[in-house]
Amino acid sequence: MTQNNGNLEWRSPCPVSSALDVLGDKWSLLLIRDLIIHGPRTYSQFLEAPEHISTNILASRLELLTCLKLIERVNPDAPSRNNAYHLTESGAALRPILEAMGKWAGAHLSDFHADMVRMP
Repeated sequence: MTQNNGNLEWRSPCPVSSALDVLGDKWSLLLIRDLIIHGPRTYSQFLEAPEHISTNILASRLELLTCLKLIERVNPDAPSRNNAYHLTESGAALRPILEAMGKWAGAHLSDFHADMVRMP
């Protein structure tokens, strides 16, 4: 998927391919994860995550996730740097998917990643 002047161009009509266009990027999923775990987050708080997202990637992903209505600004009139983002209903619907991914990783990758946090 590409963005051209606010228009989205999808690679395929397949729902799995379309979901991967949005969620197959690790940064998008990590931003959603942070909002699920911590609730509303500011631009600066996203930058503090241990994965160290770069500012240009963060701005791009926040724009994309907002465009797709997975997240929205808490106060649409405030400047983006001082404004928090939160999940929309559509974004919150990703919780079971992320929980399932975490449980799968805990069950199947923990032998390869000794420092991995265990999911309940």
